[in-house]
Amino acid sequence: MNGQASGIAGGSGNPVLLDAIALSAAIHSRQLSCEEVMGAFLQHIAACNPHVNAIVSLRYPEVLLAEARARDDDLAHGRSRGWMHGFPHAIKDLAATAGLRTTLGSPLFKDFVPVADTVGVERIRRQGAIIIGKTNVPEFGMGSQSYNPVFGVTRNAYAPERTAGGSSGGAAAALALRMVPVADGSDMMGSLRNPAAFNNVLGFRPSYGLVPSAPAPELFLRQLSTEGPMARTVADLAMLLSVQAGYDPRAPLSLDGDCGALRGPLQRDFRDVRVAYMDDWGGRFAIEPEVRALCRAALPVFEAIGCTVEEAAPDFPPQQLWESWLTLRHWLTAGYLGDLFEDPVKRAQIKPEVRWEIENGLKLSGLQVYRASVARSAWYEAVRRFFTRYDFLLLTSAQVLPFDAQTHWPGQINGLTMDTYHRWMEVTVPASMAGCPVINVPVGFSAGGLPAGMQIIGPPRSDLAVLQLAYAYEQATAWVARYLPGLLRE
Repeated sequence: MNGQASGIAGGSGNPVLLDAIALSAAIHSRQLSCEEVMGAFLQHIAACNPHVNAIVSLRYPEVLLAEARARDDDLAHGRSRGWMHGFPHAIKDLAATAGLRTTLGSPLFKDFVPVADTVGVERIRRQGAIIIGKTNVPEFGMGSQSYNPVFGVTRNAYAPERTAGGSSGGAAAALALRMVPVADGSDMMGSLRNPAAFNNVLGFRPSYGLVPSAPAPELFLRQLSTEGPMARTVADLAMLLSVQAGYDPRAPLSLDGDCGALRGPLQRDFRDVRVAYMDDWGGRFAIEPEVRALCRAALPVFEAIGCTVEEAAPDFPPQQLWESWLTLRHWLTAGYLGDLFEDPVKRAQIKPEVRWEIENGLKLSGLQVYRASVARSAWYEAVRRFFTRYDFLLLTSAQVLPFDAQTHWPGQINGLTMDTYHRWMEVTVPASMAGCPVINVPVGFSAGGLPAGMQIIGPPRSDLAVLQLAYAYEQATAWVARYLPGLLRE
């Protein structure tokens, strides 16, 4: 196991060691200048990033330092742009950034420079963050392994020969290695949860609509994926969520969120709170033994903070949920990428797994999509009923430990062949299909020193409650604070 760490090169005065809330306070109190902070992070990135390839399209240092000096000038004149004033921040390479390459991990977009930001990027900039570059992703964000033909593979912060997961793999590895204070990401099939689990950090998929996604051509159909925050502490994560959340008229399904509550205290009494543990859903999920053991070992922590924990799962056929998921994912992917697929030259530059999604989507009838939507509604109702008996649901965040970085996806788990490239991440589908808020929390390390994590799932729109339970668990375990990646201890 990675042992308890005492520091990073540069000592306790290094700004990269600070959690985001503490860094913001140090900048605003003028204990640290924005230029000092930027210089420290750029030096740290130069030392760490070559080992993991997490941050891509890094902007020129002299330009970033000039922007940092401009932030210092703002503070000297009594002007703060917001909580993230002077933060170095790298945007996930699926989100459009005005004037900065957004490749989607595809050779078809390797030179694409957007003219406008997405809503999420706008909000992060408006809070004073300095965009330093992007974080690496799988091609088109498809698959929980962050490799692509534009930038290559992103490696695990704790074991660089292993994968960082995906699709927010670059974000998770950069965060774990303290190359950024907080990170943004997005999640369709665990893309905020799986890489967080693989890198011993936190990743939060909010209730659908809390964080608006725009612009996008399919605004009224985008109901499987959402953007969200990643961080090393629950308090930092809640602060970034408060920046990302809230209604925007360009996102018609977005919600009004009580963002002020996310910035407040996270303490709460959990005595007599009812928590269900889903395990493998009656044998449905193939889960590596060490992953199951680490998750089960975390259950007494929830009991120690006052919860009642018992094994239970929603009353619904898991195969029906999986089939409806496949149909809806195929359909949305074909709609999103179908125009590229029609061109034989472009089709040849799309990875096989994405072509498979598109091909299956193009075969679907409107009736098949409708029936999948009906099944999804039935699943939502089953989850709603389940949460009248339980307050939260626990479930592993990934079915395997981080695997070899050169392996595109696990072909087997416990001798069972995976019949799709993403079947090994089936555990993330239940929350995605119900639109529930869900956070990955670390549960420790395998005998070989590999991180694992578990999902805390709450009823739709119970985002604050999920964060509060995660906070209580964090105070009892402190996995992120106690165990630094080996690269930071050398």
